[in-house]
Amino acid sequence: MPTIRVVLPQHLQTLAKTYGEVRLDIEGEVTHRAVLDALEIRFPTLRGTMRDPITLRRRPLLRFFACERDLTSESLDTPLPAPVVAATEPFCIIGAIAGG
Repeated sequence: MPTIRVVLPQHLQTLAKTYGEVRLDIEGEVTHRAVLDALEIRFPTLRGTMRDPITLRRRPLLRFFACERDLTSESLDTPLPAPVVAATEPFCIIGAIAGG
């Protein structure tokens, strides 16, 4: 079972009452969906903050990055890059900045 590193934006760290990187054990294939599922199980206060609780779609102002790549538009079921699975690189969830 791989253990991966996840970096949350400050507001989600505050809700989860955690600071810095989070380490998660992921069963099965390591995908966006698996990471979000594991985060919501470990930190129930995050349910509904990263994805809509009904449709399970990503919230519009959250972005996903890993290995210096924007992974936001990839399917939630796309496997994450090998360095994320090996825990040499973190999976980063970033709050997008909107405005004009």
